[in-house]
Amino acid sequence: MAEKDGDYCTICGGVVSGDREIRQIMVDGKPVGISRLDFIIDEVLKIGEMSEQDAKEELMKRACQFNYIPTKKKESYADALFSEYLNKA
Repeated sequence: MAEKDGDYCTICGGVVSGDREIRQIMVDGKPVGISRLDFIIDEVLKIGEMSEQDAKEELMKRACQFNYIPTKKKESYADALFSEYLNKA
């Protein structure tokens, strides 16, 4: 039997990183795992006060570094990330 190379995503089949800092948020009414969500939000909070649009841009810039975000869903992801950001602010 072949040795397993790692854990695989049950949705896309890709290898899941060893990073266990994944939390789920609701995007368009569906749960979506976001890697390093708390880190992303904390980094944006460190910037200080900003407009909603600027906060969404900063959240997305960081989220895209650690996560695949479909182009057609970027606005929905930005809204969901901003909601989580407000909960932590």
